[in-house]
Amino acid sequence: MKKNNWLPAYIALGIVWGCSFIFIKLGLNFLTPFGVAFGRCALGALALITIAQIRGISLPRERSTWLKLWIVSLLLNVLPGILFAYAEVRVTSVVAGIINATTPLATLIVILIAFQEEKPHGYQIVGLLFGAVGVFTVLGIWRGIGHNSLVGVIALLLAVSCYGLSFPIIKKFVLPLGLKPEAMATTQLISASITLLPLFLYSGIAKDQFKVGPVFAMLALGIFGSGIAYIWNFQIIAAAGSSIASSVTYITPLVAVIVGWIFLSEKIVWNQPIGALLVVLGAAISQNRFHRA
Repeated sequence: MKKNNWLPAYIALGIVWGCSFIFIKLGLNFLTPFGVAFGRCALGALALITIAQIRGISLPRERSTWLKLWIVSLLLNVLPGILFAYAEVRVTSVVAGIINATTPLATLIVILIAFQEEKPHGYQIVGLLFGAVGVFTVLGIWRGIGHNSLVGVIALLLAVSCYGLSFPIIKKFVLPLGLKPEAMATTQLISASITLLPLFLYSGIAKDQFKVGPVFAMLALGIFGSGIAYIWNFQIIAAAGSSIASSVTYITPLVAVIVGWIFLSEKIVWNQPIGALLVVLGAAISQNRFHRA
């Protein structure tokens, strides 16, 4: 990808990841949370295996490498996949999309607690405070947690915490292995699929009603959201840098709010977009983006 040609992939990535929450909601029409988690990983793995074969990229053979990527798959795919689907039985896709935008803040918290070689900066603390206020605003904390399920909200926060924990681990233990991004992502999704398969066989199908819309939603969620999206992300990093690539998390809550409102007729309360803005603002401040600009 040429350096000035990354924008289409950036927009596509923001749209696909922003639509993931409505895809999950639709997939739950015929699958359980276990089924949604397995389906997206298995379809993503098949897509990436095909791409790796076409590009002549070999998967790692060392057991230690597979073990490290299996741990990453637990934090990036298995546990969040189950938790997000479980939560969306109880909360709207709009709320799920907004809470997902706190991932950069969760990553920062993990780094400051578990990887204490990095001392916190003032702007990071300010960003965390903005993000916390944003989450409380989204939930309508002055009404308890509003119309949201407490269990669903906890599941969302646990999922985001898994994401937050995964990125420092990848940086410290996986990136030094020198794997090609496609090989890393493919191995990761294969590991996740194998882990989730017993859960899918135990309780993966909720209803034997395979309507076209939900089936296509799961195909899109797996092939694009959990598969090809990784390739787009790596291309953007190579062409425009990791800073721009990571800013796609600012687009996904906007897309989630719009598609949830249009296609699922989910009610949007005034505090949700305001809270989403505070979450995004907090993430931007914590990454020192305004100073860089």
